[in-house]
Amino acid sequence: MAEAVLTLNAGSSSIKFSLFEIDGTASRALRMALKGELEKIRSAPHFVARDPAGAVIAEQRWPDPNPGFQSLLETVIGWAEDHLGSDKLIAVGHRVVHGGADHYRPERVTAALLSALDRLAPLAPLHEPHNVAPMRAIADARPNLPQVACFDTAFHHTMPKVATRFALPREYDDAGVRRYGFHGLSYEYIAGRLREIAPELAEGRVIAAHLGNGASLCAMRAGRSVDTTMGFTALDGLVMGTRCGSLDPGVILYLVQERGMAAKEIENLLYERSGLLGVSGGIASDMRTLLASSDRRAKQAIELFVYRIAREIGALTSSLGGLDGVVFTAGIGERAPDIREMVCARLGWLRVALDREANRRNAAVISTPESGLVVRVIPTNEEAMIVRHTVDTVGRSTAS
Repeated sequence: MAEAVLTLNAGSSSIKFSLFEIDGTASRALRMALKGELEKIRSAPHFVARDPAGAVIAEQRWPDPNPGFQSLLETVIGWAEDHLGSDKLIAVGHRVVHGGADHYRPERVTAALLSALDRLAPLAPLHEPHNVAPMRAIADARPNLPQVACFDTAFHHTMPKVATRFALPREYDDAGVRRYGFHGLSYEYIAGRLREIAPELAEGRVIAAHLGNGASLCAMRAGRSVDTTMGFTALDGLVMGTRCGSLDPGVILYLVQERGMAAKEIENLLYERSGLLGVSGGIASDMRTLLASSDRRAKQAIELFVYRIAREIGALTSSLGGLDGVVFTAGIGERAPDIREMVCARLGWLRVALDREANRRNAAVISTPESGLVVRVIPTNEEAMIVRHTVDTVGRSTAS
């Protein structure tokens, strides 16, 4: 009988999941068996599961627009167990956006941890409650099924203190108002892949660019985070699909004092109406749509997106004391050669030389041999990190 692990990545309106089977041999190799999503969970719930090639193998819709979160999640767990047949589901691994200052490694989900994560909700109000909800639902439905929380902030706990401070009175730093960084599971995966495919570069100074609907950069030295563009929240740093990125705090004061906006209005503006969507005048938050558009506002949104990436690469190069390589990853980073070319064109001062043909075919290395930096494209796999951490954590807990 083989074993399997389910990974969950829960958002406000959807839950993405993957089922990994564990090889019964001594290697304990992991293989993705299926992936899927439970979407529109608060309006018109839709469950779909696909095999690794993307073919739909199961699908369900609910006539009742609100069957209840508990019922929906039990459907996912139950279907995964039925699909496994004689194989055994041994654990569930969760992506958790914020681990705060105290949670810097994967942890077994306990009542104490859930209470701690509740207290962190103000640091990530649009993410943390949705990450925690499935944990409670599974604890109720399957109390003996181990669960593991994997924190997106954990990878950045190696940043030096100077990189985490804000210039606020110390009492705020003591209360946890500091820079944390996010997309850590993605960066951890990239650091691991670099050690496998380019060990010399992995030991050097690398900036990884996680470019998707959410976007950030991470400066790594010898595979460890030393600086990153996201800070206290996932709003900070680069321009994103609907998020503004770095913003003069005075703008918030202006919105409150001159526009009379309340906190919820400002939250909606900064998280949902800004970024590529806002700068393009509402054309789209999706880079593919913007690249296909001839509208000048779309081009301006792309220009700002690229400009901010290149500017922040310059800043992180200073944090690293030099730069040996750049890695593009995530949806835009992996599949938008036009964006990679525009970013690299702004890095001429670092002697970046792009191989345009290699870039067009999304090759693993897109810089020329003469380039002053190695530029790579590496597909990320946050689910793989979650399942590895889950297997290791459950194993540690069993051993102890």
